[in-house]
Amino acid sequence: MAWFKKGKELKADKKVKIPEGLWVKCDNCREIIYKKEIDKNLQVCPKCNYHFRISALERLKLIVDEGSFIEMDEGLSSSDPLKFRDRISYREKLEENRKKSGLEEAAISGEATIQGHPVILVIMDFSFMGGSMGSVVGEKVLRASETALEIKKPLITVASSGGARMQEGMFSLMQMARVSAAIARLKEGGVLYISILADPTFGGVTASFAMLGDIILAEPRSLIGFAGPRVIEQTIKQQLPEDFQRAEFLLEHGLIDKVVDRKELKKTVAQIIRLMA
Repeated sequence: MAWFKKGKELKADKKVKIPEGLWVKCDNCREIIYKKEIDKNLQVCPKCNYHFRISALERLKLIVDEGSFIEMDEGLSSSDPLKFRDRISYREKLEENRKKSGLEEAAISGEATIQGHPVILVIMDFSFMGGSMGSVVGEKVLRASETALEIKKPLITVASSGGARMQEGMFSLMQMARVSAAIARLKEGGVLYISILADPTFGGVTASFAMLGDIILAEPRSLIGFAGPRVIEQTIKQQLPEDFQRAEFLLEHGLIDKVVDRKELKKTVAQIIRLMA
């Protein structure tokens, strides 16, 4: 009996604690993957090619030439026109998200080059209040469009958003009309506009500048739509097709132009500029 007890004690001593953050579970294939392997693969699952969500700053490094980005309108920040409050006030919510994301708002904009081609960029960050479009995000898209029109350089936007920002009410919804009008002026001026859709892109962002590009690209399996699938099913009382609102489904039905892997995105955008700008 003593021998068996000793054996059990030895087994207990052999337990090894694995540090947190070394492994990541893929949201698509559910495989457990070594985090460094995903980091080396640009935050893409090596098993199923699922594209994890990344921050605006991470995406900036992937798309533009190193050291070429000059930020525009970095001092813009949201006010609280409605004095909105739910669990906490809107001002407190903004401050929380600034600390969490390291950004002043849900989008960054600026000038840069992509394989030597000068461009104007707006990149959204889903980690900042779901990438929602309030007055500041709308203003940044508007000013970026006006700058692109003035200097006749292509405008590139990367959308990742849940839609309009409810805490700003009508002030947020107004941005849809403002940015759509700005994109229309770009087209009239013959300036190239490339829209890139990342996971997820929904609501007022989809219903405005995100789907107005001369060329619309999307990352693999990105969710793209206006309302969510559950809302649509409840409205039309029908079951939706498999993979409805995924980038591949939209490509098949002619709503976007190309699905592009993250590692090919910079090269693809540069090729389009060479051909069309």
